[in-house]
Amino acid sequence: MAITKVLVVDDSPIDIAFLTDIVSNAGYVVITAMSGQEAINKAKSEAPDLIFMDVIMQGTDGFEACRSIVKDETTKNIPIVFVTGKNQKADKVWAELQGGKALIGKPYTADQIVDQINALN
Repeated sequence: MAITKVLVVDDSPIDIAFLTDIVSNAGYVVITAMSGQEAINKAKSEAPDLIFMDVIMQGTDGFEACRSIVKDETTKNIPIVFVTGKNQKADKVWAELQGGKALIGKPYTADQIVDQINALN
């Protein structure tokens, strides 16, 4: 599956802008969501090829959104990579248990983001 469209999910406008710049400069179409519930809705309506998701968000957090996305028949094959300040070993294990493919800790570099896209492409 070739990645062309990426959903970026974060409740921080600054983090969304930074991640969007990295992904769009790498040549991908970017759509955004500012909450876990919006991510679930956009995963269904927009059918992205990859999701970069923050964990700590108001309401539906990233882990809960991930569980919903991987359990839904229409969205279960979309890889989810967590991008979060929660980057302890336990967080990485928990992310995988929720259905995430990887976890990138904040602060991150553009190379880390692009390398992750390439790894899943």
